[in-house]
Amino acid sequence: MLSLGLVACSGPSSSVGSQKVEGTQNQPSTSSQSRDMSPVTDNIDRQGKPVVYQVFTRLFGNTNSNNEPWGTIEKNGVGKFSDFTPQALNAIKSLGTSHIWYTGVPHHAVINDYTKYGISNDDPDVVKGRAGSPYAVKDYYNVNPDLADNPEKRLEEFEALIERTHAAGMKVIIDIVPNHVARDYHSLSAPEGVSDFGANDDTNVEYARDNNFYYVVGEAFQVPKAEGYQPLGGEVHPLSDGKFDEYPAKWTGNGARAAQPDINDWYETVKVNYGVKPDGTYDFPILPDEYSEKTYEEHAAFWDGKDLPDSWYKFRDIAHYWIDKGVDGFRYDMAEMVPVEFWSFLNSSIKQRAPDAFLLAEVYQPDKYRAYIQKGKMDYLYDKVGFYDTLKAIMQGKGEVSELVAVHKEISDIAPHMLHFLENHDEQRIASPDFAGSAEKGKPALAVSALISSSPTLLYFGQDVGEDGSEETGFGDPTRTSIFDYVGVPAHQRFMNGGKFDGGKSTESEKELHNFYKDVMTIAATHPAITGKYQSLHALNLGVSNSKYTEKQFAFARVKDEHGLLVISNFDENPTGLINLIVPSDLVDGRDESIEVKALLSHDAINLEKDGVNYQTTLSLDGLETKAFAF
Repeated sequence: MLSLGLVACSGPSSSVGSQKVEGTQNQPSTSSQSRDMSPVTDNIDRQGKPVVYQVFTRLFGNTNSNNEPWGTIEKNGVGKFSDFTPQALNAIKSLGTSHIWYTGVPHHAVINDYTKYGISNDDPDVVKGRAGSPYAVKDYYNVNPDLADNPEKRLEEFEALIERTHAAGMKVIIDIVPNHVARDYHSLSAPEGVSDFGANDDTNVEYARDNNFYYVVGEAFQVPKAEGYQPLGGEVHPLSDGKFDEYPAKWTGNGARAAQPDINDWYETVKVNYGVKPDGTYDFPILPDEYSEKTYEEHAAFWDGKDLPDSWYKFRDIAHYWIDKGVDGFRYDMAEMVPVEFWSFLNSSIKQRAPDAFLLAEVYQPDKYRAYIQKGKMDYLYDKVGFYDTLKAIMQGKGEVSELVAVHKEISDIAPHMLHFLENHDEQRIASPDFAGSAEKGKPALAVSALISSSPTLLYFGQDVGEDGSEETGFGDPTRTSIFDYVGVPAHQRFMNGGKFDGGKSTESEKELHNFYKDVMTIAATHPAITGKYQSLHALNLGVSNSKYTEKQFAFARVKDEHGLLVISNFDENPTGLINLIVPSDLVDGRDESIEVKALLSHDAINLEKDGVNYQTTLSLDGLETKAFAF
């Protein structure tokens, strides 16, 4: 989610200028540069970790390169569900992908006229950008009409995409945004008996347990003002008049309680009420601490038969609706703004229906991580505030590897649950000047991020070809690829090559980068040691005399049964010189005086030689190079 509406964001890294069926409450519910770039169709022998490929669905297949600021769908084009052809899906899978996160699928507010399909027009005064924020959902029981070749058949087209994704050997994730909905939520497609959010609310009170929203009683909503900002860039629009009819005003999505929210508030959305009173106390049963150790089944049994706030059932039924359509999991936006007890209720109900469902949550407060995993029954959380932020500083030349080792150790007990990423829709592109200024600087970071843990790795579309997010698209500033406007993504479009997805128009540096991503992510997805024990070799090697190992290099290992993985990355743009790398004998079979380890990337194999109680080898790294070995 976002602040001033000018940033794509749910997380703290954003900055201004840069988002029930009624009556059923108690029912259960060689050189990489010369390698062939063609898509890989062979099945992956997946013995490693999950790999999530996040695609901004509206942008992925768009071949239009106009990129006019505030450009219409006709001028700038839009991607469709149908662009995810077998060739496209195979190219995604070749990056080790197990799950595709199709971002922006649920029907959200857009500035496009679909009235002939019975869809009401959305007011630009409470829509961010021309294409709208994917986190201002207007109808949870249907999908974005922009994404369909035939908007009347949009749901059927998405169901066909689910089938194609499954046929390609991958699973489907979509967003659910329980904390807030669009200011003008109205479902055309809800099943019989399902009422809209707020339809039965008592609007004469600020709060009632079974109200879906909070109200500013007796005051009308007023559109926020900001100097220099005009919806649609100032273009004349019949609904763009600085007004939006809402009486009484509702609390804004980020919890702002004013009838006129600030322009930095999430003013295009309204806060959902889960039975949390305005003073912060709870109007529902508290989950006992011992449930941190209990199973999904025991959590589901705890909630069975209890009378709970109406919003809980509404979102339970939405999640079940999509699971029943074949969706394999969810990414939950701003999960920390919704009580842990609700997540226990929702996630245990999902796991009863789909035990393998993939449940990923956006949580940015480290002191809440364990509660949302253990009591909230999340499978995975973003490792943003610790791992990503520290790794970003190292990539920018502002941090030391020892800091990364320390923050990773702090969450060692929950490390398998902490998803790693270098880019997503909220974060700056690595190649953008405000981040690293070069996609090459992401190479050692990718290897470390993807191989240090058994937790899933997330890749954002265009990351593997060095997309820099430099387009001026209208709402918000560059460095992030816009999620609010219609835009083409140039580096990705070159790789797409008119639908061949073979890199045919990519530059040589883009091809080399893409192949490096394929190599690293193949290790992550297939190497058995990825799910084994992690051991940092950093402190051990920092103290080695006559070695060029410094705070700009990171060596670590992973071991499982008879499989071992040794990784060393160089964050320096300059070559290292000779490094005397020490490897503890307890990581390898210490009976042999010399052990040959196999090269997994484009470099030579090495021998580990016994040196007292440890093994050692001598190697060097080029600038920004990673070497990975199997033993």
